[in-house]
Amino acid sequence: MSQNLSEQGTLKILVVDDHELILSGTLDLLKRQYPQAEILTAKTTQNALQQVEAFGPDLVIMDLSLPETFGNTAEINRGIKSLGTLMKNYPTLNLVVQSSYVKALVRLKPDIDAHEGGFTVADKGLSSQEMLKRIDLALKGVTHTKDLKMPPGEVKPEWLEVLNLAFEEGLEDKVIAE
Repeated sequence: MSQNLSEQGTLKILVVDDHELILSGTLDLLKRQYPQAEILTAKTTQNALQQVEAFGPDLVIMDLSLPETFGNTAEINRGIKSLGTLMKNYPTLNLVVQSSYVKALVRLKPDIDAHEGGFTVADKGLSSQEMLKRIDLALKGVTHTKDLKMPPGEVKPEWLEVLNLAFEEGLEDKVIAE
């Protein structure tokens, strides 16, 4: 999916966010910049995964704080898990993470490094022009994660295991320590 998009035909974009104001602002920006693009939306992680499978987008722009299904509470862990699933199942999918919680991506550092498609990070506080630059970079297959403040050096596998036990499994500190 990170091939030359002009050769593929119509650009397909999926925007995943459960906040109506952010979603409508992102859609307006995309429609102005890519008037010929086919743009779909999803407001839950479950719907996002279904849309990617059915729609085959060239680009997914997603928040990290998302509910799993309608009626559930939005949680960063659900978005992180869905993002991990997308990277695993669609290794060439171009992704833009548009979130106020970009630091949580440290849990996916090895997956991000191995991802073959474009991957950019856009804090929700970015200007429209900077957001469009990040989208363009992702569409070109570029990885741009300079805003992602990783700890110096490599993230130790043990740290990732502790994070996964805490956030994926929901275990308490005492159980993790054991």
